[in-house]
Amino acid sequence: MSLSQLKAPKGANRERRRVGRGQASGLGKTAGRGGKGQKARSGNMRFEGFEGGQMPLQRRLPKFGFTNVFRRELEEVQVSRLDGLPAGSVVDLAVLKSSGLARGNGDGLVVLGKGELKNGYTVKADRVTAGARAVIEKAGGTVEILPRPQTMYDKQKAATAAVDAEKRAARAAKKTARAGEKAAKAEAKAAKVEGKGEEKAAKAPKAEKQDKAPKPPKPEKKPKEPTE
Repeated sequence: MSLSQLKAPKGANRERRRVGRGQASGLGKTAGRGGKGQKARSGNMRFEGFEGGQMPLQRRLPKFGFTNVFRRELEEVQVSRLDGLPAGSVVDLAVLKSSGLARGNGDGLVVLGKGELKNGYTVKADRVTAGARAVIEKAGGTVEILPRPQTMYDKQKAATAAVDAEKRAARAAKKTARAGEKAAKAEAKAAKVEGKGEEKAAKAPKAEKQDKAPKPPKPEKKPKEPTE
């Protein structure tokens, strides 16, 4: 007996009855739901665990635990298993997967320090324990820690920083252009004033006004003699 040979007993699976096909069908008109009420409505009580409006069991149970959606599952490899690879080769997750030393389903590689090495390797991993690093370097190899891949938050942060930098550069360029325009206007104004001064100096000076001779005093009027 195996799982592929298991099957339901005869009569366990029955065809679903199509209700509401006329009153003569036995379940016509209201289709076995009765008249009105919550249980007679369509689209209601269609989920598992409905308790008539009471708080269902799956919501009464206490909640606990946390699942980090950003967690990275790393492939674990003991440092002693690297001896099966050619000496002096570069070791990373792809090489270990092709050689059958790792499944390659993880998001990265971590090398653990259990055992010893006879040959030197260049190990590229996301994390290397202190013991594994000591074993690799003792055998004449080197360790390279790969940079952590960018998350969506890091990408958004970088994009926002780039936009802010562009805005700051645009504001600085605009400010510089305004300062240049202001300096050019000031120079033009100074040149215009200087040109007017030179024109005035080039013109011939006007002749000074001659002093007019004083007018003779008017004769005094004789008083009129009274008439008789």
